[in-house]
Amino acid sequence: MRFRQVKITQRLCVIGYGLMLAMTAAPLFAQNFPAKPVELTVLFPAGSSTDVVARGLADGISRHLGQHMLVMNLPVAGGAISYKYVQVQKRDGYFIVFNSNSISTAYYFGTVPFDCRAFDPVARVTIESVVVAVKTEVPSKDLRDMVAYAKLRPGALRIGNTGSGSHIHTSAVAFLNNEGVEMLDVPLAGSQVVTSLLGGHIDALVQLPSALTPHVKAGTLKILGVLASSREPVFPSVPTALDQGLKSQADLWRGITAPKETPPSTVARLEEAIRKTVNSPEFKAQGASPGFIPAFQASADFGKTIAIEDATLSKMMEKAGSKI
Repeated sequence: MRFRQVKITQRLCVIGYGLMLAMTAAPLFAQNFPAKPVELTVLFPAGSSTDVVARGLADGISRHLGQHMLVMNLPVAGGAISYKYVQVQKRDGYFIVFNSNSISTAYYFGTVPFDCRAFDPVARVTIESVVVAVKTEVPSKDLRDMVAYAKLRPGALRIGNTGSGSHIHTSAVAFLNNEGVEMLDVPLAGSQVVTSLLGGHIDALVQLPSALTPHVKAGTLKILGVLASSREPVFPSVPTALDQGLKSQADLWRGITAPKETPPSTVARLEEAIRKTVNSPEFKAQGASPGFIPAFQASADFGKTIAIEDATLSKMMEKAGSKI
């Protein structure tokens, strides 16, 4: 009887020891992160401006982590494949996503078959301006002039943007809502919006500055203002909407997110490597070339930025209903 009792006690000890190992294994692995290469999934095609920045970021992070960061391009189904691919992997920080707020915007429009809120912020990497432009011969010299002119002619002016449900589209709608302006909102394909403005089919447009630079240099278009928190480096003399006493601000960010339940220590390790990379002179020089402004934001602050955007989008959708 005593022998059996000892054997049972031994087995319980073994089971208890096994449970203890299982409970401590996950934190231990997190502390040793990264023990192998990390995969950064990019929602845009190889060779795109976002891909170029992602690869420069991956090179810097690799140096600071002491492990390779591999870039995986999955520009399929509006990012759905990328998110689903990462979601089915272990939530240990070895599979993360490089994305933008265009994805969260698309989620609110129901154009992507996944919930991007299933991912937590790791760090913001860059921001990109959104600008308002008109043909050079238009008398308005800045956004205030255009707003004043439009208020005298409600519904008469047409403002174009690149696609229903895009971040640029919601930036245009937010601009009109914030300034109390009624203009006809005209979503167009990316390749059509500039030619539509030049051809007189629309009166103004909201677009990324990189798409307008050749036309501004040629003297056919002019930028009235920047809908962002800071001036656009390519057009430093153009004031922001805030500089002009208006309310609109619409930074297009790119950053890294990880599936929920990724160990906090792993997120912190990635965040620190991203911070060092984004703040380096090499990355700042590289990021500026396609028009991206290096703008590191730590996980907690990045989360607040996303939460504010989500609240703004939710209110916009509620107000606009089926019109947007």
